[in-house]
Amino acid sequence: MCTIVDIVDQKRVVVDGPESVTGVRRHMMPVKRLSLTDLKAKVPRGAREKTLKKALEGEEIMKKWSETSWAKKLKAKETRASMTDFERFKLM
Repeated sequence: MCTIVDIVDQKRVVVDGPESVTGVRRHMMPVKRLSLTDLKAKVPRGAREKTLKKALEGEEIMKKWSETSWAKKLKAKETRASMTDFERFKLM
């Protein structure tokens, strides 16, 4: 998950995680590669990482994200990918 911090033009935006929270560095990304959610944080345009982190913590965005079905599916997929052969065998 990342946050749109600034709009470059109609096809590109600048996104930021922040990296310490989500693992996403600040970089430019095409709009067509993004999937928008209903979660929104009040941050000024071009906000720094510290400001963004404070806004995400204040509005509990990461907690709300972890409660969505999309985040739960990603977590389950990650868990299955990290299983060993024996753990997969025990599930059967």
